[in-house]
Amino acid sequence: MPGDSDTSSPSFHATLHSLKVWDTPLPVFDPDTAPSTPLPLFREWFTHAAAAGQLEPHTMSLATVDPEGRPDVRILMLHDADDRGWHFASHSTSAKGRQLAAHPDAALAFYWPTVARQIRIRGRVTACAPEESRADLAVRSRGALAAALTGRQSEVLASAQELAEASAAAWERAGAEPDAPVPTWTRYVLDPAEVEFFQGDAARRHVRLRYSRPPQAPGPWTRELLWP
Repeated sequence: MPGDSDTSSPSFHATLHSLKVWDTPLPVFDPDTAPSTPLPLFREWFTHAAAAGQLEPHTMSLATVDPEGRPDVRILMLHDADDRGWHFASHSTSAKGRQLAAHPDAALAFYWPTVARQIRIRGRVTACAPEESRADLAVRSRGALAAALTGRQSEVLASAQELAEASAAAWERAGAEPDAPVPTWTRYVLDPAEVEFFQGDAARRHVRLRYSRPPQAPGPWTRELLWP
C-alpha cells in the first residue's frame, strides 16, 4: 500500500533530516536573575520574542482531555496574562469548552523558535462572567465577531457552501450589530500551578527553570532547575 514503506517519501525524509535547529546566536538566560514569580518573566520573554521578530508570539497550544481521558490539543491566541492567570476565549459549546467544563485542568505551551525559547504552563481553568466574556469580544475585530456569530465550532460541516453562507450572514450582522450577543462566547483564565521557562542552547545545555506552587493556592512560588 502507498505510504506503508519508509522509502515511499524520500523528499519528506530528505527535508526532515536537512533541517537545522537554532542555527543563529541565541540569548543567554541566567536563572539566578529570574524574579520570584513567573508572570514578570513571562512578560519579559514575550516582549523580547516579539522584538526579535518572532511571528505571532501570542499563539499558544492549549491541551485538554476529553471524557475518555484522551488528550486533545490545538493552537489559539493569548488574550492577556495578569495576576489572575493566562487568558484565552472560545465558545463554551466547542470541543475545548465542553472538555474544560468536565475537566478544568489544562496546559498551555508557547514556542518561540526565533529565540529558542518555550514556556509551559499547567493549572486549572475557570470561565469568566458573561459580562467579561462579552467585553472580550467587543474589543476584537468585525471578523472576530462574525466568526463568533457563525458559531457551531467543532461541529460536523456538511459542505463548504454551508460555511460560506453562514459566514456571509454573520459578517453582515457583525457590521449592522457590533454589539450583537454571542451567549456561548466565553473568556477563560488558566490559574497556574506550574510554569516552566526553557532556554535552548546550541550545545544542548538547555536551561530549564520551573516555578511551582500547590494548585489553587496563593502561596509563594518554589523555583528549581531541571535537567535538559
